[in-house]
Amino acid sequence: MNSYLSAGSGYTGRRNMGGPLLPALFFPAAIFYHELLLRAFDRSTPFFHVALLRTLLFSVAAGLVITLILDLLPWKTAARVIGGVLLGLGTVLFCVERGCRSTFGVYYGIGFMGEMAGDVAGGFASTVVDVALGLIPFILLALVPVVAFVLLRRRVVPDQSSELPIRIILAAALVACQLAAYLLSTLGPVKSYYTYEFTANTAIPHFGLLTSARLELEYAVIGTPAPSLDDFLDDPPPTSATTAPSGSADPSADPSESVSRRPIPTGPNALDIDFEALANAESNETIRSMHQYFGSLTPSEKNEYTGMFEGKNLILLTAEGFSPYAVDEELTPTLYKLTHEGFVFNHFYQPDWTMSTTGGEFAVTTGVIPNWVKGVRASGASIGKSMPITLAHLFAPLGYSVPAWHNGQYGYYDRDQYLSNFGYDYKGCEGGGLELPSNAWPRSDLEMMEATADSYIQDYVDNGTPFHAYYMTISAHGYYTWAGNAMARKHQTEVQSKYPDLSEPCQAYLACNMELDLALKCLVDKLEAAGIADDTLIVMTGDHYPYMLVNKDADYYNELRGFTDSESDTSRYRNTLLMWSGAIEEPIEVDTPCSAIDIVPTLCNLFGLEYDSRLYSGRDIFATNYEADQYSNCMPLVVFANKGEGNAWITAAGTYECSTGEFTPNEGIEVDEEYVTRVKRLVAAKINYSKLILQEDYYKYVFPSAD
Repeated sequence: MNSYLSAGSGYTGRRNMGGPLLPALFFPAAIFYHELLLRAFDRSTPFFHVALLRTLLFSVAAGLVITLILDLLPWKTAARVIGGVLLGLGTVLFCVERGCRSTFGVYYGIGFMGEMAGDVAGGFASTVVDVALGLIPFILLALVPVVAFVLLRRRVVPDQSSELPIRIILAAALVACQLAAYLLSTLGPVKSYYTYEFTANTAIPHFGLLTSARLELEYAVIGTPAPSLDDFLDDPPPTSATTAPSGSADPSADPSESVSRRPIPTGPNALDIDFEALANAESNETIRSMHQYFGSLTPSEKNEYTGMFEGKNLILLTAEGFSPYAVDEELTPTLYKLTHEGFVFNHFYQPDWTMSTTGGEFAVTTGVIPNWVKGVRASGASIGKSMPITLAHLFAPLGYSVPAWHNGQYGYYDRDQYLSNFGYDYKGCEGGGLELPSNAWPRSDLEMMEATADSYIQDYVDNGTPFHAYYMTISAHGYYTWAGNAMARKHQTEVQSKYPDLSEPCQAYLACNMELDLALKCLVDKLEAAGIADDTLIVMTGDHYPYMLVNKDADYYNELRGFTDSESDTSRYRNTLLMWSGAIEEPIEVDTPCSAIDIVPTLCNLFGLEYDSRLYSGRDIFATNYEADQYSNCMPLVVFANKGEGNAWITAAGTYECSTGEFTPNEGIEVDEEYVTRVKRLVAAKINYSKLILQEDYYKYVFPSAD
């Protein structure tokens, strides 16, 4: 009787302290509160959405796991400490993720954030402070569950553990919620985001941050689920069309008038690779499917631009935060000159690959769609992998020097490793062999050009050594304020004088691009002084649009352009591809839709390199073996990264906006009823096979001697 009374009084005491309800609900409620908070502060994600139900179910399941674990621990003081630590770590994670979203416009995986923590702390300490100050409202609200736990810890984790029936009920609720959430995630239209197209950026809006973190850990251990690759195999290639289609480069603009008359080469841009034999001899199902896929593609055809710059020099630049709106006839006259002479690309895009600078740089330097591979960005995933398709690896055997420079931190993003793996002789600042006169933030592109260009130019003049030089610039890096950007301050007076009514962020953006303009002027002047401007092609585009003009307060990019769109619209990623040489006497207009992944294969064609066009995600922009109103797997195709709404794309026939699910044909174009479905399948194939290139180290199977 005494023992019964004792047990009963204990139960009554616990009930008076809140009973089983508060311990059961606290952690599910805390997790869901953080998920709601993250969603509420994200203006690009609709708040009321079916994703809320999935997030709620996953949050309840995760919270119940914590509840049961703490309840099972016999040491209640330790259990409370563990509960507080878990809640605190979760709060930090939510705050950091909010900082990534507000600063870079994307959500990052935990692995990537951990990998970059040291670089960010070392090189962007002041920026981190600015971001943290901007997050104060979010941080204060995120701390509410932590404060509540501290005040209610003895009620959330009571001294007496729950009885068996309560544990069974909680476990049953956990299983039911997890199963329901899993079914909603894998049997509906978001299945790909939960499985083979998983990234933190696509998963968090649909399933919540905690589930995204769990999936990231799970896939890091067992690998990301693969789709049925056979679904992506295309129909047998049709007979290639050889007439110039609507939307291609104007065939009347004959580059031979300004370079040299030569016969127009014919035939496919392809190597002697027997993909069928490779597939038949391969026991690995994934590699065999990849051989079948690449073998099914139609190569681009040689054309009137093939070999236009054969034996000449190439300077390729990826310009930090560059956009068409940095081009101003008065403020940036060299940019204006170089983008209005030479080749003029009227429909060029640099999509947001959700990897900040490194995604755009990977697209520019490889011609392969940047993917997250097991939580690692494409450039990082390429380290140590066979990459014989890069320009440096193609030019070096021809006797070219292949230097590369970056006026930022030498090893930031592991750039020292992946550019070296791409074949470049790379140097950067802060221990990487590139010394500049000043150490301002951001550093001067002009100073970088003054310190580097003479070396390869003089080697060509004195010794006849052709060169392919690569630059990653930094002068136009955000933040775009007078206080936070030394390059903007340098040119503040000129911009404010011409555009007094623009906001400070827009003025500062234009100002810091004036330093890039001076770097290009320096380069052109040196080439002309050496008498080799006609022997050199300069190519440049941005790594991404200047997304740091967009913050929680305003979208200054819309102000800069004078029209309104959002990050869900393809128009946001319209950019400029600069391709200029002194040898081109008249502008050559190019109306073909194209993007950054097309740069490498286009340059391979222009320089007459031996390459296989099927092994790139992009294509030669000047290839004409397609019809604008017909589907083919070698047609112009601009692919936009999936940001949680599907994949947008543009072809010569029109534009598909994933945010609306609508295809808008170009004027005068009609397509058959299967066109959109087939292009969607081709886009999915390009994305998934480009991921597998890195994940499986595919090129070593095609070029085993390149290792």
